[in-house]
Amino acid sequence: MKTLVRLAAALALCVPLATQAHDVWLLPSSTVLSKDNGWITVDAAAGNDKFYFNHNALRLNGLAITAPDGSKVEAQNASTGKLRSVFDVNLTQSGTYRLAIVGDAIAASWEENGQRKRWFGTPEAAAEQVPAKADKLKVWQSVRRIETFVTAGKPTQVKPSGKGLELVPITHPNDLYAGESAEFQMTLDGKPAPDIEVLIVPGGSRYRDQVNEIKLKTDGQGKFSVKWPQAGMYWLDADAEDDKTVTKQASTRRLAYVATFEVLPQ
Repeated sequence: MKTLVRLAAALALCVPLATQAHDVWLLPSSTVLSKDNGWITVDAAAGNDKFYFNHNALRLNGLAITAPDGSKVEAQNASTGKLRSVFDVNLTQSGTYRLAIVGDAIAASWEENGQRKRWFGTPEAAAEQVPAKADKLKVWQSVRRIETFVTAGKPTQVKPSGKGLELVPITHPNDLYAGESAEFQMTLDGKPAPDIEVLIVPGGSRYRDQVNEIKLKTDGQGKFSVKWPQAGMYWLDADAEDDKTVTKQASTRRLAYVATFEVLPQ
């Protein structure tokens, strides 16, 4: 997995950077319900294989559940164990829900007396905790969104937040079928994001010899198209980098986006 998403995993887990080699995801029990007032449960984890709980739980800090009408929904029965976090959602409205873990933090690394130091936290705390000068000092802003989409009844439009790196569905994210193509757009702070590399990996990799990853790149309008080779759960990753930081301490802003989709058989 690409370096930025590995960093996002470290930030989300609030554990040392050794977690960089692991992917992160939200995995819903269902992505499509025939009517409203149903329930789903969602797993949040980091692991070596897509959608298998073999490394660590993903912390639920920054969890945001958005109902079809734009209102916020509280997670129910949230719990964090060793290998995964889990929460339930009652889908009381008809339409499409957006479930995401979002984060925006300052990260830093430097050497002190020959020892490697690392720090993560808010911009306000960084001003006090990160030295102004130090050996091999590097400071950057890390922005990440880990999300999935669930529809109860009739699908509705998914409205982007306009913040950070996001996926804007052109094809509805809960209307995906094997053998058919879907079109999406990547945006950066609400504007089209051209030349972004997109990585898509089908689940179940532990049961096959090849990863079967799909590598794409957005066009001049930030758009890309993917033809789903088979039914199942899919993991999508995209990264970006610029200098639009929220603090003078950080010279670089690194952005990560991860999403889970379910592709249905025809």
